[in-house]
Amino acid sequence: MSDRERSWLAPPEGVRRHAPATLRNRAPIATMLGALLPAAGRVLEVASGSGEHCAYFAEHFPKLEWHPSDPDPDALGSIAAWCEGLANVRAPVALDAAAPAWPVLHADAILCINMVHISPWEATLGLMMGAERVLPPGGPLILYGPYREAGVPTAPSNEEFDQSLRARNPVWGLRLLEEVVAAAESRGLVFERRVAMPANNLIVAFRRS
Repeated sequence: MSDRERSWLAPPEGVRRHAPATLRNRAPIATMLGALLPAAGRVLEVASGSGEHCAYFAEHFPKLEWHPSDPDPDALGSIAAWCEGLANVRAPVALDAAAPAWPVLHADAILCINMVHISPWEATLGLMMGAERVLPPGGPLILYGPYREAGVPTAPSNEEFDQSLRARNPVWGLRLLEEVVAAAESRGLVFERRVAMPANNLIVAFRRS
């Protein structure tokens, strides 16, 4: 990487955001990523948020090139700050999952953590359409977060979380997993696995057909 390409890695001080849950979930997520991600190639992270996950995963999977993104300009600064000095992380890009076109045209895998429930449903639909466009056949789309499931009691903590999300924004909230799977399969993404994770979260993985 040239000095010019590294220039984005020197953001102003004090722009790092911190998401406390990251410290608790990053290691379990990384364990599952080891079984789902390709050995090499580019991983597009949609809705990178603070950038802490991207920095952690980039260190743990050095053979992969990580491309973080977020629609929030302040988040882009935080991502750059957390990923400073990591040679296998590309400059973060402004990407709205719901947009009909993305600034990234190809990725070997897509990772999306804690976006589906903290965004309008249109963002999830856009994520599936984007994955259909940019992933190669067999490329994984990996989601992480809390979901509702038909016939499965929702944990009280997730019920409370859902209520707090809807109080903040009525178009947010925990999604029914079956509806997420249906949206993915309508865009040529084949459901591969559902893995229970700590704190009543799930990893849900798809493969591009």
